[in-house]
Amino acid sequence: MGTGTPVLTPGDRGREPTAPGGERGRAVQTLPTGDVFAALGTSPRGLTAAEAAARRDRFGANELPRAGRRGLWRDLLGQFTDLFAVVLLVASAVTFLAYGLQEPRDVGTLQLAVAILGVVVLNAAIGFAQEYSAERTAESLQAMVPHTCRVLRDGERQELPAPGLVPGDVIVLEAGDAVPADCRLIDAHEVAVNNAALTGESDAVGRTGEPVASSPVLEARNCVFMGTDVVAGSAKAVVFATGATTEFGRIFRLAAAAPRQKTPLQRQVSLMARRVAGAALAIGAVLFAVRVPTGQALVETFVFALGVMVALVPEGLPATLSVSLAIGVRRMARRHALVKQLLAVEALGSTTVVCTDKTGTLTQAEMTVVQVWAGGVSHAVSGVGYAPVGEVADPGPVRELLRAAGLCSNARLVPPPADAVEPRRPDHAGWRVLGDTTEGALLVAAAKAGVNVSDEEAAAPRVAEYPFDSARKLMSTVHKSSDGYRAYVKGAPQELLARCSTVDWGGARRPLTDDLRTAVTAASDQLASQGLRVLAAASRGVDDSHPARHEVERGLTLLGLVGMLDPPRPDVSDAVDACRRAGIRIVMVTGDHPLTAEAVARRVGIVRQPAPTVITGTRLDELDDAGLDALLADSGELLLCRVSPEHKMRVVTALQRRDEVVAVTGDGANDAPALKHADIGVAMGASGTDVAREAAVMVLLDDSFASIAAAVRLGRSVYQNIRKFLVYLFSHNIAELVPILAATFAGFPLVPITAVQILAIDLGSDVLPALALGAEPPEPDVMDRPPRSRRERLFSAAVMGRVLFLGGIQAVGVTTVFFWHIHASGIPYSDFTADDIVYREALTMVQAGIVVSQFFNALAVRTDRQSVFRIGLLSNPWLLAAGCFGIALMAAISYLPPLQALFNTAPLDAADWAVLAGFGALLLAAEEGRKWWLRHRRPRSAKGGAG
Repeated sequence: MGTGTPVLTPGDRGREPTAPGGERGRAVQTLPTGDVFAALGTSPRGLTAAEAAARRDRFGANELPRAGRRGLWRDLLGQFTDLFAVVLLVASAVTFLAYGLQEPRDVGTLQLAVAILGVVVLNAAIGFAQEYSAERTAESLQAMVPHTCRVLRDGERQELPAPGLVPGDVIVLEAGDAVPADCRLIDAHEVAVNNAALTGESDAVGRTGEPVASSPVLEARNCVFMGTDVVAGSAKAVVFATGATTEFGRIFRLAAAAPRQKTPLQRQVSLMARRVAGAALAIGAVLFAVRVPTGQALVETFVFALGVMVALVPEGLPATLSVSLAIGVRRMARRHALVKQLLAVEALGSTTVVCTDKTGTLTQAEMTVVQVWAGGVSHAVSGVGYAPVGEVADPGPVRELLRAAGLCSNARLVPPPADAVEPRRPDHAGWRVLGDTTEGALLVAAAKAGVNVSDEEAAAPRVAEYPFDSARKLMSTVHKSSDGYRAYVKGAPQELLARCSTVDWGGARRPLTDDLRTAVTAASDQLASQGLRVLAAASRGVDDSHPARHEVERGLTLLGLVGMLDPPRPDVSDAVDACRRAGIRIVMVTGDHPLTAEAVARRVGIVRQPAPTVITGTRLDELDDAGLDALLADSGELLLCRVSPEHKMRVVTALQRRDEVVAVTGDGANDAPALKHADIGVAMGASGTDVAREAAVMVLLDDSFASIAAAVRLGRSVYQNIRKFLVYLFSHNIAELVPILAATFAGFPLVPITAVQILAIDLGSDVLPALALGAEPPEPDVMDRPPRSRRERLFSAAVMGRVLFLGGIQAVGVTTVFFWHIHASGIPYSDFTADDIVYREALTMVQAGIVVSQFFNALAVRTDRQSVFRIGLLSNPWLLAAGCFGIALMAAISYLPPLQALFNTAPLDAADWAVLAGFGALLLAAEEGRKWWLRHRRPRSAKGGAG
């Protein structure tokens, strides 16, 4: 294709899979920069808003096609393919078959078969509703993290949603960005990208803005592609393919959707449920074998044993688990913590260490320059926020310092819209920063000193850039001015000072003697000790427009220091205190000065001792693994300062070697390895890079440490709630089995509770209360307990003991009322028939006794150790409503003639209900006594787990 030949044709519609995005890439990779603009129908100023809108209509949104969603009816039918649903369907079919073989036919067998089908349908409906709700929730939560990119439109740099990109758009890329579309680079500064999403190779690959020889588009070194990450450098690029026409879109169309994986907790619950189902099968077989010798009909005995076995299968357990996890995810989202994987919900409950950043997480990330130091003199800066309102005391000596810092920045100050309503506080009049907030603060300070950075950039345009990286801790730019080329460098004072040979002191350049170096270091430490973030700026002349980086960053003239205040978030101190009470260790990991880190750590409560352990990145490099393990084994207060993302990764690995469950925060592209390796990677939603958000399993929408503490609290409550409904579900099984076994071994010819009654209890008194328990709010003392061990099983010995305790009380109660009612009649066992009114009343007493005791049981299991009266009996209205529904259904079974005929029940009088309520109250009182004993027997520090 000839130079400048257009490669966008009217037939190129981005929404069409056959659109030649790859052909456009091959066409532009060989073109010089100027011809790239012409070929893609754009200019260095980008597209106009009108042209962009027209291309959006022509090419469609820059989105990948959504995976085809199955129809609702297929989702519903899928509920019947679950293992437990299949077991129940087979059992129902066998029961229908038994009904057909009976002579004479027993309507009770038919009723049992229908009841089993009812259980299947109910659980299918609950599972379908839960999955549908979970999908809608997932879509809404993902929308809470906007994917944006920086675009030039009408010559103005704007931040727009990535789906709004069109071919011909000029975009700005920086380290940490996810590439939003397939692009040809036109101005690249030490750019490296990670193409693992396309090629599988995770090594960073260098990129250039120069033309290259024609080759397959994926091999073009001047192109970047959707789905890849910028790991270093900065660039401008022109979009040539969007959406499904990108290389990533091509792979997306070819790749099959990966199956949804179960989390370890889900697998643990499924395994436990299968074991319980096996136990139910064994119990059914035992009952069949025991009752056959009593002379009962073989078919009737088989149907009874089958019904009992089916009733004991925890068919609703997986759905209840999913509901509880989904509720936890939604609650965390309301607290600004977006959980991307259910695994994170589980791990949060056992977090033992949080490695947290300082800036933006513990602080507000609203940088304000408050002091500028130059030539041995400190200059105060007034004003707060990003509005250029305020002044610099005696600004003359520091103008060159602030000019250099402003030129060596990529951020932009964005004024409020012209039609914005004037707020009450003019210093916060809607100004915001597009880009790094630290650079934004420098631009504001320059404006307060009378330096117009935009005019300075026009007078001295940038011709080269060496972006900031965590190893150098510096950023450098080269500018062309009337007297040649000049480089400006800003970064960490220690790093920059080592590269300076002279200093601007009182308007004159002086050699940087040891005494002056000491004075500069002392000034930096003094600013840092006030909790300020300190940057240094320097400059030097260079011979050409593109000198080597090592030439730029040596022999510099130090211009001065800038101290920025980033106040702590007001809610962080309480969150830190909550984590301390919860036994969670907090380790600050920051790239800032040790004095700054310690000052902020003291303000928020991370440091309380006179002498915390402060380790710098240099010291970490000197430690071998054994030395690092020994350092982390000390449970004292620890601050890691001047560290790189590589150091963070090493610390996380060392903590995990000590069997710690580690949550780590990160916002930069280089943080991605640590975020992926941690048990809970936490990315910043507001200030973090796309790469960090992709690597993490949890995104803080407000970037606040308080949201981590809130998520830990909710994660603990989710695990507690799962155990609560496990205790609730399994304890009543004991109350159903014990009366049957007692009657069998006592020689009573009839059963104390029928299989249809057991299924009615499952339908009316189990599912809804269990779901309500899954929504139980966190207990007041949930953050006063140490973290749960990751090795602790869900169905632990403590949980099993509680099941036996509560189930045993229920079993004794219902067995007692049954035989008490039978014996009170004075009728011999052998004379009882199924139609006998005394037997029907006793049968009703057993079913009603289980239902009523389950109402009190639901109240009892709401807390592990705290009294339920402390949290309030009425604080979970859904649980009360579910319990009342079960009792109302039981009353209908007792009093309504059609249901009496179905369940073979009889009406109960007020005295009967009073006796049953008394047994229920006794169960609640016994459980309250057990909790009181636990609270007073165990020291507070030993609290944990679930019992």
